[in-house]
Amino acid sequence: MKRYLAFDIGGTYIKYGIVNDKAEIMESEKVKTPKTLNELLDCIEQIAKRYHGIAGIAVSSPGAVSSEGVIHGSSALPFIHGPNIKKLIAERTGLSVYLENDANCAGYAELWNGSAKGKKDVLVMVIGTGIGGSVIKDGLLHKGGNLHGGEFGYMLINSDFVENDGVWSRVASTAALVRNVAAKKDVDPESLTGEEIFAMADDGDSDCQEAIDQFYRLLALGIYNLQYIYDPEIILIGGGVSARSDLIDKINDKLDWILENVTLAKIKPNIAACKFRQNANLLGAVYGFQKENNIV
Repeated sequence: MKRYLAFDIGGTYIKYGIVNDKAEIMESEKVKTPKTLNELLDCIEQIAKRYHGIAGIAVSSPGAVSSEGVIHGSSALPFIHGPNIKKLIAERTGLSVYLENDANCAGYAELWNGSAKGKKDVLVMVIGTGIGGSVIKDGLLHKGGNLHGGEFGYMLINSDFVENDGVWSRVASTAALVRNVAAKKDVDPESLTGEEIFAMADDGDSDCQEAIDQFYRLLALGIYNLQYIYDPEIILIGGGVSARSDLIDKINDKLDWILENVTLAKIKPNIAACKFRQNANLLGAVYGFQKENNIV
């Protein structure tokens, strides 16, 4: 049984663990994210020295990751953008390295042993502060000509949103839901969370109920568009809100409403929640390593 050392680089913590070739996390830990590139490389090198007999290192990272291993774009960790991170880690550890964007890793996790297992054409969307995700075509990541494949959150749902830079991420994310309710109640958005808003709606708060209804409607509109742009077998939804047991039913209700009113549309998107949450990036990075090295 092969074992891989996987890292999930985040703005606050780096999660790492040993993952086997059966998509099982054998152990995992986390450390505070270093402040400089050299400290990051030192951290990865020291952790790698603890393990013997691992088949390689798989890394999930923010940013737009090129096949060469350069991270473009921007993130909470400016120092990772520009250098060839993949090459630097390989030089430090003497091991083969795979490096990929975190949302793409989440998609690969679902393809390997999650809700997309056995499928070829899949979209995975992750809802949080914004809306991102991954595009899988014929079982492989589609990263696009500018490494922006899966950046669904840049979509415009309504031409009226253009004047306010109202891309999908800013009107249909959980952060948007919080801002919407905060505006209705004239309170600081920092004083609310998505969980509190759903709880207040369950208790009969009309402001929260109205905002959540809009949240589901805007999500459904974007999902409808994605279905007809790409026509995937399934669209998976991740992020903290995906833990809600009624999420898929609520979005399906809005999709039914859209199809009732758009008479040309005959295909209803097949949606489901992601199987993996906090461990998705570790698992998906390992699956990407295997794909890149023709192990699966």
